Amino acid sequence: MGVTLFRGLHDDLRPQAARLYWEAFGGKLGPVLGPDALALRFFERVMRGDLCLTAVDDSGDLVGIAGFKTPMGSFAGGSWADLVAVYGAFGGRWRGALLWLLGREIDNERFLVDGLCVARAHRGKGVGSQLLAALCREAAERGYRAIRLDVIQDNFRARALYERQGFRVERTDRLGPLRYLFGFAASTVMVRRVE
Repeated sequence: MGVTLFRGLHDDLRPQAARLYWEAFGGKLGPVLGPDALALRFFERVMRGDLCLTAVDDSGDLVGIAGFKTPMGSFAGGSWADLVAVYGAFGGRWRGALLWLLGREIDNERFLVDGLCVARAHRGKGVGSQLLAALCREAAERGYRAIRLDVIQDNFRARALYERQGFRVERTDRLGPLRYLFGFAASTVMVRRVE
């Protein structure tokens, strides 16, 4: 099976991308952005094609996606207005407040990854490594000397991939009381130099 990577997100892939992103991150965001139907609607609405790299197989199906953040925005962040449009005035506001507490960090010194996910059937086949390599190239082209990502403490498979690709632990951030809501107690910041 061949995999093709490209910048951006074609409109016909948006529903698949929203499902893939929710499959990857719904476990930690579910209590805030659920139920599933609304979360999928939200991500399909907010995903920015100018802030991602996409991997498709020979038949054109989405097999992976890697989003990133810049000072101009983030791949899957959306805005307060997007939250209100999908969840209503009250639902959008309380969700926005909790997501803001979780963090909306921009790092002007390092290229920030805003989610990397690979379809379950394609994991372990090198798609994640290809996306990471493409992210590093994107970072270098944009003039960054390092790339940064955060991984939740229990995602051992992802962390092992990042370590194999040259990422090193910089620090671990504890979530405090928010851990009961988001379902994880800490995230680890990992950084890799970009050539």
